[in-house]
Amino acid sequence: MAKEPDNLVLAMLRRMDEKLDRVLDEIRDPKVRATSVEENLAGVHRRLDRVENRVERIERRLDLVDTQH
Repeated sequence: MAKEPDNLVLAMLRRMDEKLDRVLDEIRDPKVRATSVEENLAGVHRRLDRVENRVERIERRLDLVDTQH
């Protein structure tokens, strides 16, 4: 007599679990890349802020802006 298959529900749950593992693996790389992009963008913003501060200081020293607000 042939061996009886595992419980159908358990077999389906195992397949779903395997598929979910594959999906999570596929999501991991874009998530890591998005985090890297966010970190680099934050660095660009910090540099732009410093440049803006330097330009403002240069403008004040050259009397190119009205210092009275």
